Amino acid sequence: MSTLEPPSGVKKPGGFALWLARLQMAHGRKLVIALPYLWLILLFLLPFLIVFKISLAEMARAIPPYTDLLEWADGQLTLTLNLGNFLQLTDDPLYFEAYLQSLQVAGISTFCCLLLGYPLAWAVAHSKPSTRNILLLLVILPSWTSFLIRVYAWMGLLKSNGVLNNFLLWLGVIDQPLEILHTNLAVYIGIVYAYLPFMVLPIYTALTRIDYSLVEASLDLGARPLKTFFQVIVPLTKGGIIAGSMLVFIPAVGEFVIPELLGGPDSIMIGRVLWQEFFNNRDWPVASAVAIVMLLLLIVPIMWFHKHQQKQVGEHG
Repeated sequence: MSTLEPPSGVKKPGGFALWLARLQMAHGRKLVIALPYLWLILLFLLPFLIVFKISLAEMARAIPPYTDLLEWADGQLTLTLNLGNFLQLTDDPLYFEAYLQSLQVAGISTFCCLLLGYPLAWAVAHSKPSTRNILLLLVILPSWTSFLIRVYAWMGLLKSNGVLNNFLLWLGVIDQPLEILHTNLAVYIGIVYAYLPFMVLPIYTALTRIDYSLVEASLDLGARPLKTFFQVIVPLTKGGIIAGSMLVFIPAVGEFVIPELLGGPDSIMIGRVLWQEFFNNRDWPVASAVAIVMLLLLIVPIMWFHKHQQKQVGEHG
């Protein structure tokens, strides 16, 4: 029986190249899957375990400012776990108020982004092909500048002698400057402005994938445009709405810069509490406990979004 031989002049792979080729053929798929898992382990799981370890320690006047969980003394290895950091979160109403206000601000901001982002995404998706890329660029363009600079710009716009108040005084709409800066309203304005592109882009993508023959069929069957929008278009873009909402809600819960610069003393969000515990009080164990609880709160919408994505993939085969 004849065997296939490589053409003359072509060298057979050998040594490391042969071993690498065999490895790719045998475990290529596993290697591709392993890279994202390795990334998650290094940048998510390990930091989470470190923070969880610190949350079980006790505060100490040392560098770093917490005790070790494992101590070797008198020939014995002792494990010391301190759950008092988590119990402190239930004793002090400040933490509960911070969690509640963070969820409230994130929820209202997400809803406002949806109200503004859906019409904007609709306008971009239904614009002329020649201007569509320009409109998308205008949506993304603010993200190219520093986040901190954009927040400072809003401080100049919203202050008592800022552009907004001067414009309203010039129009005669108000008699005296409005107190907007250092209020919860300023926090909402800053978060909506900063995270609006994260709502627009997923909804725009969902709108471009709609089969508009279904919309035409609904209109031909006598449905009014408003009914067609809510019963045909909105369900077809539900994936984009949920994705955009998650991209806005999750980072808004832990937002620190915007409440710190635009908010006032009443803007008690969990990001500010974390900063105070870490850097002002140097109570790393309590700050780590605050971060762990915040992460557990965010796992609920993340799991719900993951379940929805699996269901959507199953429906589409």
